[in-house]
Amino acid sequence: MQSTPIKHIVIVGGGTAGWMAAAASANRLPKAFCKITLIESDSIGTVGVGESTIPHIRQFNQTLGIDEATFIKATNATVKLGIKFDNWGEIGQSYFHPFGEYGEITKGIEFHHYWLKEQALGKCSSIADYSIAATSGLNGKFPVSTQAKQTQFSDYNYSYHIDATSYARFLRKYSETRGVVRIEGKVSNAHKHQNGFLRSVELENGQTIEADFFIDCSGFRALLIEKQMHSKFIDWSEWLLTDSAVAVQCERNIPLHPYTIASAQSAGWQWQIPLQHRMGNGYAYSAKHINDQQATDQLMSSLTGKATSEPRIIRYKPGRRECSWVKNCLSIGLSSGFLEPLESTSIYLIQQGISKFLELLPNKDCAQPIIDEYNQALSHSYEVIRNFIILHFHLNQRSDSEFWRYCQNMCIPEELKNRLDLFAESGRTDISQFGVWPAVCIGQNLRPKYYDSRLDTFGNDEILQYMQQTKSKISHALANMPSAEEFIADRLKIAQEAKVSI
Repeated sequence: MQSTPIKHIVIVGGGTAGWMAAAASANRLPKAFCKITLIESDSIGTVGVGESTIPHIRQFNQTLGIDEATFIKATNATVKLGIKFDNWGEIGQSYFHPFGEYGEITKGIEFHHYWLKEQALGKCSSIADYSIAATSGLNGKFPVSTQAKQTQFSDYNYSYHIDATSYARFLRKYSETRGVVRIEGKVSNAHKHQNGFLRSVELENGQTIEADFFIDCSGFRALLIEKQMHSKFIDWSEWLLTDSAVAVQCERNIPLHPYTIASAQSAGWQWQIPLQHRMGNGYAYSAKHINDQQATDQLMSSLTGKATSEPRIIRYKPGRRECSWVKNCLSIGLSSGFLEPLESTSIYLIQQGISKFLELLPNKDCAQPIIDEYNQALSHSYEVIRNFIILHFHLNQRSDSEFWRYCQNMCIPEELKNRLDLFAESGRTDISQFGVWPAVCIGQNLRPKYYDSRLDTFGNDEILQYMQQTKSKISHALANMPSAEEFIADRLKIAQEAKVSI
């Protein structure tokens, strides 16, 4: 018996989530197979305040056939090699969370064990010295791929800082060129079949649009997944205390740094995201520990250039939907869940949700095993990333405010506790976990008790020589790298000359 395929998908909401969903669907689903309609209103703003991303966005763009130079020009993008964390351990300390591993995995032993052995031998080098991403980033350089391949340190990756509004506009053009139909309007209601599946959405002007499948990209409003399908929200505020942010843009009058800065403050943390034409700034804070005016004043006093926008307050609640997919309704983006923006995972979770849906592409009946598989996968991703973000707050050694003392002493999820205990004892990590654990743990002063005992089969001089050679190779590569500014200028020149059409 053959089931009926989905012939019409309606996406409710635009912004980054809506247009990423539209672009990916248009790329994967032929126009003859499925019609795609996106409904959005110009009068409804988006949360986008300028985005810091992780390397998976490059895969998304490549899958869509988007040329990097064209993308960089269209979104005012700059490159990102990781995140620099200030004051997250003790006040005055900094560390770098790079995209990529440290050094090499040699003889099956992770490189941070070599660093721990070096420390035991009395050396005081920073572990960042052994990361080409960290070293390049902190020096304002960018390791282009051809140079990286000439060294033994090609295990690095990079991402972008982008103007999220420009990215959505770019993907809109991409999508409409490939047959996506955009309808201007606000969804005011929805109608269901007797079996509880959505039948149609109704706009404020009375227009009704029927479809076989609906994707809710309406942001925190969650117009379909919550208000129609009644999927519960699981609140994670007990672990992630920040519930507000104030954001503002300013002139970028300092040299381009190819990394995001996340600076811990008394009641949360501030971000600094460099774009080509401006600097994105924000303070994510707990409204229980600081009021809006105090947070705004603190942010405005820390700007590196003249403000070019008015500060904007954003409210949010960390957590996820119990089910991101119910019957023929799928939630993507903020309607599905929200995590601290600390590790720049918002666009990644959008991308993962879209990719998983297209991988499992259901028929019109939306069989429950497919829905269960999707919900299980997305729930796991949210929880793994949640734990990695909690780790940053929990490992702080600050005693200057109630906010940080609570984070130090709070009861953390059992899985996270077990993994922290494992690392603290043996330095072991799990590659299935999100992020570079050694960077964050060591950066915030959690050092394992023991290095891998197999290293004692090597002579001490052999270990020290190997470590010195590692640093020398990175230093040599660094000397021949362009600056991040030069790399972006080169890509803009390529885009200008090519005039690539999307």
